[in-house]
Parts: sequence; C-alpha cells; structure tokens
Amino acid sequence: MPDEKNAPGALAPLATQQHGEAAFFDVDNTLMKGASLFHVARKMYERKAFTLSQAAGFAWKQVKFILRGENMDDVHAVRDSALTLAAGITVEDIKVLGEEVYDEMIESRIWPGAKALADQHLRVGRKVWLVTATPIEVASVIASRLGLNGALGTVGEIEDGTYTGRLVGDILHGPAKAIAVQLVAEAEGLELQRCWAYSDSYNDIPLLTLVGHPVAINPDNRLRRHAREHNWPVYDFRSGRRAATFGLKAATLGGAVYGLWRGFARFRGPRL
Repeated sequence: MPDEKNAPGALAPLATQQHGEAAFFDVDNTLMKGASLFHVARKMYERKAFTLSQAAGFAWKQVKFILRGENMDDVHAVRDSALTLAAGITVEDIKVLGEEVYDEMIESRIWPGAKALADQHLRVGRKVWLVTATPIEVASVIASRLGLNGALGTVGEIEDGTYTGRLVGDILHGPAKAIAVQLVAEAEGLELQRCWAYSDSYNDIPLLTLVGHPVAINPDNRLRRHAREHNWPVYDFRSGRRAATFGLKAATLGGAVYGLWRGFARFRGPRL
C-alpha cells in the first residue's frame, strides 16, 4: 500500500472536466484541526448564548476529539446541547456567525495538505463537496471560502426565520453521510466507483466504502488499521504524530484544557 505521506499524492493537472467524478471531504480533523462545532459554540459564548459551565463542557469535548478522535456519545451530546441553544436564534444571525467563525477561528486551522488535495481535484475538473455533521450554514461558508462546489451538513428546522431547536432528519454523521452522498450522486449523475472520499474517522467507513477511491486523512487508530488492511492511501498532516505516546498525551492534556478554558474566559463580555 502507499506509504503514509506528509504531502498530497499526485493528481495530474488536466484541463478537461471529469464528468461523473467528484470528491467528498469530511471537515473535522480531516480538512481542519479539531471540531468546527466547538468554534461555533465559542462564538455563541461570546454573545452570551450560554454559561461558562456549558462552555467548559464544549471545551472538554474538543480536547478529547483532538486527542482520540470522534466518539458518538460526545457527538450526540454536542448535538443536543447545540440544538437547545440554537432555539430562537434567527437564520440571518447564524449566517453572520458562520462568517465570523470562519474568519476568526477556522481559516487558520485548515490543514494545508488537505486543502491541496481538494484544490487538485478542482484543477482536474472534479466537483468537491464537504460532508459533515457541522450545521449546513457553517459548512456552506467553509465550502464557499475554499472555492468548493457545495456542502452537505446537519439541517436545523426553521419556522418564521428562526430555529426551533429540532433537526430536519438526523445529524449528518456516520451512515447518514453515505446516504446523503448517494442522493447527491443520483442527482448529479456521478459514478461513485470513480469518486473519492476523505475522512479521519472509523465512523465514516460507510462513506469511504461507498466510493471507489477512499482515503484516510489524520486517521484515528481504528481507521488507520482498516486502511492498512484494505490498502487505502493514508495521509497524516499532523506533526510529530509518532512521538505522541500515551504519556505525552497525558502530560499535555492539562495544558490543553487550561488553554481552551482561557480561550473561553477571554470572551466573557458580549460582542455584537
């Protein structure tokens, strides 16, 4: 199988459009470092949408996500908290918040190597989509700013221009991503065996096995093993991964929690 790389693989730059082909990128820990929803929560905290205690809960889940990857219990807990907090917020406010979150917190966390892969697909004429549990409003901002073709994300129910605190369907995660991509493929006339998918998480195996070209980026341990067993390409853009032993993780955990706490604490006042 291909060796793990610190730079994207070669995709020959062609001028013609590749009909029937597309690439689908997960966002959290694949396209960017950490969880995008955490930064949405931090921005909402700046605006006094919830308490410091609630903010600390989001921060702790972000630390665990960076160190060990996705955990379904944490994903569902963040989802439920976010839905509750979003109830009554207007669609326009969320759109503005998404722009601010990208400019202030997400742009600097985009993995250059992952972006280069997306850019290579665009250069050869393939459409590139984001597929993420992140709210569709934020996912759409990320896709637009990166010059991608579109985004699939979690959709909140809207009534009279405000969010109700309920979902339309379910959170776009795990098997739901595969279903969403299948629907896009049918609508766009894509041949999935000629498409690519990129993810860091074992939970996205349904998406990765749906396409002909699955790729693991910054994979968690289970996905890394699965990728090796199935001869999938693996790209790791994290520096010093091999030095990140259990002891080192334990030693840095306290500092990470403190840094995230301080990050929230800096924004105790509203910024409207």
